Amino acid sequence: MRTYVLIHGSWHGGWCWYKIANRLQQLGHRVIAPDLLGLGVDKTAMANVTLNAWVEQICQVVEAQAEPVELVGHSRGGIIISQVAEMLPEKIRNLVYVTAFLLPDDTALLSRVENLDDNLIGPNISVDEAQGSYTVPWEITRLALYEDCPGEDIALAKSLLVPEPLEPGMVPLTLSNDRYGKIRRHYIECVNDKALPITDQRQMVAELPCENVISMNCGHSPFFCRPRRAERPYTGTDNVK
Repeated sequence: MRTYVLIHGSWHGGWCWYKIANRLQQLGHRVIAPDLLGLGVDKTAMANVTLNAWVEQICQVVEAQAEPVELVGHSRGGIIISQVAEMLPEKIRNLVYVTAFLLPDDTALLSRVENLDDNLIGPNISVDEAQGSYTVPWEITRLALYEDCPGEDIALAKSLLVPEPLEPGMVPLTLSNDRYGKIRRHYIECVNDKALPITDQRQMVAELPCENVISMNCGHSPFFCRPRRAERPYTGTDNVK
């Protein structure tokens, strides 16, 4: 039995992991899928949501566990698991990036988003300066994140997505080789991703190599469309079918 801490991506909440959480629990594991501050059902004011606040929130969750955890991040969640790993390397067994942002030291999320290959999210971001958040129109979100997902999960997402706090995406990560760099990293790439294109996923892994890379023939939300399938390791070629 292991403890999995699952960190959701932008606009989502811990609810998005419900299929994965059920599967892991059936296998005898413990699963924690928190709502990040200001997201899901958490009502923290946007003005109080920072990257440091998110990192402190998840550090508290990780520190409360009796054993080192499997720390999993989807999409934007990648920056959080990386920074938590820097803070608590002794409390993390593995880092798992699920089509997530795997960024080097001194890099901010939104600066990387601006330089992504052809994708649907970046050009369609709408910033609300007064609220300190950003959104993407629903039709773009549906195509970018859920094109291959079941209808009931698309409806669930539409009813539960909320604006994403702006500040966390603007703050560069602070990572070191002797803390973050010592933890085993694994990457689940999604070949048909229209939000974080496969070329960018593979570029990030080339910059920060991972011990294992698993390739899935799906879009950006495998927790909905492929919750029980991780097809095969990526071997360095582009012939994934």
